[in-house]
Amino acid sequence: MTKFFKSNSNRGIILWLLSGCALVYTMVVVGCLTRLTHSGLSITDWSFMGSLPPLSNESWLAHFTKYQQSPEFMIKNSSMNMEEFKSIFWWEYIHRTIGNTMMFVFLIGFIWFLATKKFTKQLLPKMLLLFAMGALQGLIGWWMVKSGLVKNPNVSHYRLAIHLMSAFSVFAVTFWFALELIFKESSISESQGKKLQAPAFILFLTVIIQIIFGAFVAGLKAGLFYPTWPKMGTEWFPEDTILIEDSFVKNFFENGAGVQFIHRTFAFVVVACVGWLWYKSNKLNTTKHQQLGISLLIYGVTAQFMLGVYTLLYQVPIALGALHQSGAFFLFTVCIYLLFHINKKPQLGNS
Repeated sequence: MTKFFKSNSNRGIILWLLSGCALVYTMVVVGCLTRLTHSGLSITDWSFMGSLPPLSNESWLAHFTKYQQSPEFMIKNSSMNMEEFKSIFWWEYIHRTIGNTMMFVFLIGFIWFLATKKFTKQLLPKMLLLFAMGALQGLIGWWMVKSGLVKNPNVSHYRLAIHLMSAFSVFAVTFWFALELIFKESSISESQGKKLQAPAFILFLTVIIQIIFGAFVAGLKAGLFYPTWPKMGTEWFPEDTILIEDSFVKNFFENGAGVQFIHRTFAFVVVACVGWLWYKSNKLNTTKHQQLGISLLIYGVTAQFMLGVYTLLYQVPIALGALHQSGAFFLFTVCIYLLFHINKKPQLGNS
């Protein structure tokens, strides 16, 4: 890959796309920290182009006054002072600033590469798609925050999941386009890797579902319900897992205990899918990139499973929560890398 990258005529665009990937990852992690520090509703207005932080006492007072009119302050934080407000304000401000930085990095790079005619006819529509997805992500973020500024000072866990998966989608498309350029001039040998398409795709779907339920857990604070392992308290399936009587299915989407049950149980499904993929790959002739992807998945799912257990047992401390979010991002990234190399058309050459 290093050899290909050094001689690649698109290395400027590749670096630009990978910097976007890094910014998306940073934004997701800071978003996780914003959630864990209960900072997401501290800024009650929204500017598409971003804004300067408070630089004077008057400016801080104006922001604090706006926050005092929000449901979160009136219901939950009525005793909060200015210093406490500043601590939650900065997390949300940094999160939004990273999003705006990502937009400017993409816009400036897009204009530069367009003006210097670096985009091919095939590449230009892809870059326009990325621009649209990035703008939509910002709108979804405000739509999510707005749900906690009306009556109930809690962000909708459904909107939180949509916001998170929107960010993951932007990353996925950006990373895929970068991989296409990185390996455009490379050649790979014929292999039997195509036979891994089904287990790799099923694994990818299970990881996505697990990430979505992870967002539900965060939105409902369901990680605090049963800080025990392997059982939930003293039972495998406690009674409060199905408290909602009008719909059995709704318990696993809106009841905290039910959501935690799905998330912790589905972790075994992810592990099983990685095991299935590894078992099948051992019987096939695979390329070095496919082998690397599978190896990273084995290491990654092991670390992520352990992080999940400890995050639960220690009742979601900030550091472990952020690491667990990073672990999910790592598994998601490796799945994309593996799927790319499974689906890449083989050419003559060495793997």
